[in-house]
Amino acid sequence: MNKNLIFVARAALIAAAYTALTMLFAPVSFGHIIFQIRVSEALTVLPALYISSIPGLFVGCIVSNILGGFGPVDIIFGSLATLIAAVLSRFLRKYTFLVPLPPVIVNALIVGTYLKYIYLQEIPLIASIGWVALGQLIACYALGLPLLFVFKKRNLTDYPENSENLPKN
Repeated sequence: MNKNLIFVARAALIAAAYTALTMLFAPVSFGHIIFQIRVSEALTVLPALYISSIPGLFVGCIVSNILGGFGPVDIIFGSLATLIAAVLSRFLRKYTFLVPLPPVIVNALIVGTYLKYIYLQEIPLIASIGWVALGQLIACYALGLPLLFVFKKRNLTDYPENSENLPKN
């Protein structure tokens, strides 16, 4: 099968899954402004297995933020945070327990900062960053890390890339 077709199809499926999960869990995905648990962020572990998940996560986040986010700043900077985190997670793919860390840190810093300055001016910056980090920890470690282990156990990795790129325990 054509590698490019598989890449695009997988990226599109991941984008659709990210968007569907975000919208399905919209009350917690967009939360109470400062605290949200975006269940779809569990998918941010997928760059450890599929390079095609990087554009998929980015597009999924853009669409999700257009449909229910906090406006243009969230669409641009929230989506860029997801893109940066996905790329960094890809670099950490050989260290399973570190794969979910970039989405936690990057989103906490970027999203936590713009939420504070745009929407929550009365809340200290560290509190805003901390609440975003907590939501990301739950999504990425409590949901995403087990997902990564399941995919690894079933040897679900890039096709037709070889399996030496799989994360190790």
